[in-house]
Amino acid sequence: QVQLVESGGGLVQAGGSLRLSCAASGRTFSSYVLGWFRQAPGKEREFVAAITWNIYSTYYADSVKDRFTISRDNAKNTVYLQMNRLRPEDTAVYYCAATTFYSRNIREYDYWGQGTQVTVSS
Repeated sequence: QVQLVESGGGLVQAGGSLRLSCAASGRTFSSYVLGWFRQAPGKEREFVAAITWNIYSTYYADSVKDRFTISRDNAKNTVYLQMNRLRPEDTAVYYCAATTFYSRNIREYDYWGQGTQVTVSS
């Protein structure tokens, strides 16, 4: 059984920062891509960022590039999303997900966490 557990969400003022964590367990993720997605009320779930475990490649949505940073700690089987200069439009439930090959398409991801709420006040 694969499990992804997110943490670190909360309420922050515009311009502030938060760091999300995604702890993976249940199998070896050395060949998986871990991604972050988000879903705002009334909107579709969208790609935010992704990172490969083995070659350290990172990918970002244009809307978060230069503000968000994805990283991982192999020893802890954990992926992080550092979010800086947050904006009210970043408010959403943030999900961690895993897939075999890099994709920005939610349908390509096999495993999902339960999500963590991020709220940015203006």
